[in-house]
Amino acid sequence: MTEEEFKAGQVLLFDKPLEWTSFQLVNKVRWLIRKNFKIKKIKVGHAGTLDPLATGLLIICTGKATKTIDVLQGQEKEYTGTFTLGATTPSYDMETEVNKKFPTEHLSEEKIHKATEAFMGDIQQYPPVFSALKKDGKRLYEYARKGEDVEVSARNVNISEFEITRINFPEVHFRVVCSKGTYIRSLAHDFGKELETGAYLSSLRRTRIGAHEVKDAHNLDSFINEYLTGEE
Repeated sequence: MTEEEFKAGQVLLFDKPLEWTSFQLVNKVRWLIRKNFKIKKIKVGHAGTLDPLATGLLIICTGKATKTIDVLQGQEKEYTGTFTLGATTPSYDMETEVNKKFPTEHLSEEKIHKATEAFMGDIQQYPPVFSALKKDGKRLYEYARKGEDVEVSARNVNISEFEITRINFPEVHFRVVCSKGTYIRSLAHDFGKELETGAYLSSLRRTRIGAHEVKDAHNLDSFINEYLTGEE
């Protein structure tokens, strides 16, 4: 691919590695393009953050295609992953240590499957306090990491599909199709409450954004080989 094509605008699909931030992957792609074509500046951005502990589809736009980011972010998303039942963490995932444990003797596979019904359609959801949302000019996680209390407002989200794909207790594997703004970590936490126990997100993978699927995504090596190698 040529420098002009990147500047005119490309929509690139990447499979974000575990423990990378979305920002790190964007920076790496920008650096590779600049280095390959010996240019000082090119616009590069992503369409929807993935947490460092999540893997899967991250859409990266270059040049004039960055103007389509808002449209891409607004499309429905599909995730697969794992909830761990019987405990909670402050971050609702594995970023923080377990802070409470709960009984699970009352749970059955039937109850676990049935609990998904409470989250179908339009629902109110509270974002995690360990999130990048801003309140009074600061990220929520800045308050949370200092142990400061902060009031978080509920938001409207939509879940169109939510299925339990496998139960390997205490792990529950799931697939979810949801709207922009849905926090799967919050879904894990609320799913635990619905079952009168605790739950946290122990793995997450984004498999689709709109019509774009992770099976069509690049890793950095395949991106270099297909788009950059051999270009002047």
